[in-house]
Amino acid sequence: MKSSRPYLVRALYEWIVDNDCTPHLLVNAEFSGVQVPPGFASDGQIVLNVSPSAVRHLHMDNEAVSFEGRFGGVAHSLYIPTSAVLAIYARENGQGMVFDLEPPIPEEDDEEPGPDDDGPSGGEPPRPSGRPSLKVVK
Repeated sequence: MKSSRPYLVRALYEWIVDNDCTPHLLVNAEFSGVQVPPGFASDGQIVLNVSPSAVRHLHMDNEAVSFEGRFGGVAHSLYIPTSAVLAIYARENGQGMVFDLEPPIPEEDDEEPGPDDDGPSGGEPPRPSGRPSLKVVK
């Protein structure tokens, strides 16, 4: 299953902006693929103001957040893989979401995974796929 993080980041960004607040991203600046201006990170993290008035060409997709921003009066292009986003929140009230660290997700193959060779464990009959089942626990 795909990560929910990029979907949540986009939704929370829109919610924060719709409420006239300033969206900030907390980013792991040491994550592989992160491109942020050197010297602005502290303890391996950087907080970025991503409000529409602070950035240009903001693009959020399932892989990354990218935009142009100014640091010390100098324009920089930033690229943040979504797995490097640690939190998104409103500067004014701190409302938003903090994310857990995610392990890398392997690329999906075109093949469907096959059944386990071991068969069902614990002597339970196999459940039909796609149907939920409940078990009474005393």
